[in-house]
Amino acid sequence: MQQQNKPIFTNRQLITLLWPLIIEQALEVLVGMADTMMVSSAGEAAISGVSLVDMINQLIITVFGALATGGAVVTSQYLGARKEGAAARSAGQLVTLSAILGCAIAAFCLVARTLLLRLFFGSITDDVMHAALIYFTITALSFPFLALYNAGAAIFRSTGNSAVSMKVSVIVNIINFCGNALCVYVLKMGVAGVAVPTLVSRAVGAVIILSLASRHDYQLRLTARSVTHLEGGTVKSILAIGIPSACENSLFQLGRVLVVSMISLFGTVHISANAVANNLDNVGCIIGNAMCLAMITVVGRCVGAQDFDQAVRYTKKLMRWDYIAQGLTNATVLALLNPLLSLYTLSPETAKLSAQLIWIHCGMGILLWPLAFVLPNALRAANDVRFTMMVSVISMLVWRLGFSQILCVQLGWGALGVWWAMIIDWVCRLLCFVIRFASGAWKKHAVKTPA
Repeated sequence: MQQQNKPIFTNRQLITLLWPLIIEQALEVLVGMADTMMVSSAGEAAISGVSLVDMINQLIITVFGALATGGAVVTSQYLGARKEGAAARSAGQLVTLSAILGCAIAAFCLVARTLLLRLFFGSITDDVMHAALIYFTITALSFPFLALYNAGAAIFRSTGNSAVSMKVSVIVNIINFCGNALCVYVLKMGVAGVAVPTLVSRAVGAVIILSLASRHDYQLRLTARSVTHLEGGTVKSILAIGIPSACENSLFQLGRVLVVSMISLFGTVHISANAVANNLDNVGCIIGNAMCLAMITVVGRCVGAQDFDQAVRYTKKLMRWDYIAQGLTNATVLALLNPLLSLYTLSPETAKLSAQLIWIHCGMGILLWPLAFVLPNALRAANDVRFTMMVSVISMLVWRLGFSQILCVQLGWGALGVWWAMIIDWVCRLLCFVIRFASGAWKKHAVKTPA
């Protein structure tokens, strides 16, 4: 196989791709932290209800993200193969599939919201359930807009133009943050005060990013034909990546929901501490999540060009960058832990437990998180999605769920038991992914690029 001598990406191009992604991820995390801080003023029942629903919402968001990943991989591979017409058609198909999926999931959640909350968190108190129902109802209405926004952002990222999704994200998060402040502190809307701005901001984001993708001068311009005319081959290529990724990510998030249901057995202190710790831990993962998105574009483009040597080189380079940057970020979170926790309205018992959970996540994350979560995106971009799905699902079921049951419930460790089980899961994941990447077994799937 003939390899390209000219680098597909320069360091400058990689940085140009990465920094908007980092800012976008930072905005998402910081506004999420602000949401939690604001709603904490309404009491621990409110923060518990929001955090429980967010576990279900995150499960749904990962399904949208997986479909967007499938579209981004296919589009990036077409661009790497210099087939811009096919890339533009795949972008349109992604938007259509996202709209269908978003509307279907929103309708299901609105009809079954009480059943879902009782199924996962049946033991919670009435005040927590009331807050959860309000939040779930309003945020479910935003799912079609969120799915469309993810599709539009994935289209721009696949061309290396992540600055567009970043700029739209700035607008979305400003609306969300200002809306939260107005609705929570001025209008005194409580839980609804953080849900309504989420709905409005996601709708605005979807409209803006799809309008930008429909411009005449855009490389992968969305047209009425590309969006309304489904092509079997392109849809199959997107779903071939998207469905295994959706199964993997949704089952992974479902596992997280189930372990939170175990935590809920120990009361509001453990639920609230888990919510705050997840909030602050996300800060340590900002750069890692940005690197996950960048890995799809970079490796996907290399695979489309059938240049596996460059795919390996760029994977190693991005992993090195991530270890340095994510290590510094996690260390900063730990160094500033007490001031950060003081931003929340927490009881002393909840604050103490939150600190313990954050030390586990950020301390171990410096060593384990990049290999467990960033590296598998290189495999996904090379079409090796079934392997990543099997590893993630089995590791979640055996290690995270199994050991959570033992440590959290049977030994009575509560949230601490769940978080130590999470670390065991990370170790299993990274060992499988490192061995797979080093062996080169992924290359046999990488040859199967879209026609």
